[in-house]
Amino acid sequence: MKNIDLLRDIFTNKDLLDQALTHRSWVNEHKGVRKSNERMEFLGDAILEYVVSKEIYDLFPDKEEGYLTALRASLVNTVALAEIALKLDLGPKLFLSKGEEDGGGRTNSSLLADTVEAVIGAIFMDGGMDRAEEFIRENILVHVKDKAAKPLKDFKSRLQEAVQAKGFTAPKYQVIEESGPDHSKKFVIEVLVNGKPWGRGEGKNKSSAEQEAARQVLTKKVQ
Repeated sequence: MKNIDLLRDIFTNKDLLDQALTHRSWVNEHKGVRKSNERMEFLGDAILEYVVSKEIYDLFPDKEEGYLTALRASLVNTVALAEIALKLDLGPKLFLSKGEEDGGGRTNSSLLADTVEAVIGAIFMDGGMDRAEEFIRENILVHVKDKAAKPLKDFKSRLQEAVQAKGFTAPKYQVIEESGPDHSKKFVIEVLVNGKPWGRGEGKNKSSAEQEAARQVLTKKVQ
């Protein structure tokens, strides 16, 4: 796994990497310098899903669609991608507004995960599919065997089992905040157990935000 400084060396057009590291908050404070990474994130997300889907389809020929979907989610969810970002040391290199930085943007899991997808998009634009696939293999697919060896139930399923085992009703999820343009939405979801808020999660769609909320509860509240 290359850190961000070594990763920069593989780029022919290093401006593409700078754009991949540029949050929209920075663009708002630096009008006309360059665009945000949101379009690259959109592209990288699609490339990542394709490469991971094809790899696990080939690796596990006897597994059903449900298993493959759960395995893919464990490899490309917000938490997994944020861990990749931390290992690449992306946080200190992000272009953020002062407000976003003061608010903890450099360690924000959702923001870091989005940046990894944007980096994948930038690598594709600079070096093509082979280079993007190489990055995904070195940084994400390397964890396939470890992920496959662990329980693959998603966080919502595990939380439901945990709270019902304690005699509670099934958790409910509600949208607390929705922001951003249509192609790059951000959702904040609150999870309720017996009508009381137990945790919140953020994601680019309702599903991922719900999973993050459930993960937060499992980590902090449900043993």
